[in-house]
Amino acid sequence: MFIARVLSIVVALAVALGVAKVAHAEADRIRLSHGYSSSYLPLMIVRDRHLLEKRAADMGLGKIAVTWQALDGGNIINDAILAGSIDVAGIGMPGFITLWSKARSIPKSQPIGIGAISGGAMWLNTNNPNVHSLRDFTDKDRIALPGIKTSFAAIALQMAVAKEFGIDQYARLDPLTVGMPHPDAAIALMGGRSEITAHMASPPFSNQEVANPKIHRVLNTRDVFGPLTILMTMASKPFADANPRLMTALIDATDDAVAFIAEHKREAAETYIRVMNARTPIDDLLAVLNDPEAGYGTTPTGAMQYAQFLLHTGTIKVAPQAWTELFIEQMHKRNGS
Repeated sequence: MFIARVLSIVVALAVALGVAKVAHAEADRIRLSHGYSSSYLPLMIVRDRHLLEKRAADMGLGKIAVTWQALDGGNIINDAILAGSIDVAGIGMPGFITLWSKARSIPKSQPIGIGAISGGAMWLNTNNPNVHSLRDFTDKDRIALPGIKTSFAAIALQMAVAKEFGIDQYARLDPLTVGMPHPDAAIALMGGRSEITAHMASPPFSNQEVANPKIHRVLNTRDVFGPLTILMTMASKPFADANPRLMTALIDATDDAVAFIAEHKREAAETYIRVMNARTPIDDLLAVLNDPEAGYGTTPTGAMQYAQFLLHTGTIKVAPQAWTELFIEQMHKRNGS
């Protein structure tokens, strides 16, 4: 009886030590990035309210050192992931799929999706009174967007052009595009003194621009392909594989942030202003958050639609057979697409 009891204690201690060892084996630091628009708001709330640290602690992962930076543009974000200067990045879904296809055969660089961030819509706005549709743009126009040919804005514009002119003409307006972060593009468009005559804009910049009487909207991406996922999080697959519980903590923290936005819109708007040191009036942000087009959530939608477009245009050579190929196992039970 005594021996049996001792053995049970030894086994219990071994199990406990094993769990502790697994928890300790995961990274004790993580470097993340998000962009500038309010479409990244869930990550800004995770950052501001230390939700990832809280979720990690609840899971027994101990104290995690979390650092953040703002990055925009698919090519810049992809380079940061490939260089190993960040561990997890917020990025447009098409930019991620492009990197996934190109780097999937390179074990050290292979990316993997963690979860979605937001859907909603982008608007193509212009200060050119002669432009009312994609057909009205001329060689004198310049369209600002983050990440030429790689950002969500760039791919969304191509998809809109393909719908208007035919799939073989998808790159028709590419020569007019100029790489520029959203804040700078909004200033250039509203200032009206630069070469920029249009901006493929995310909120709140899109809304701020059309409030200017000299600027009007040319298209809404939601009219082109519906309410699909725009932004998502990704990591290098080796990092995600080595830190499965930390990835789960990030998903849970992002879910917490999405719930916070739904329940506390004013505080969420204040978070955006604080994190981005923005001068955006809080009422403008509240209008964005109350817009029926705004959508936040971690379940990916539309990945295969993007992938098929990118495959058809030759942007990628290999497409996934299912959306689950693009994301970590924790996402696979979700009703994604």
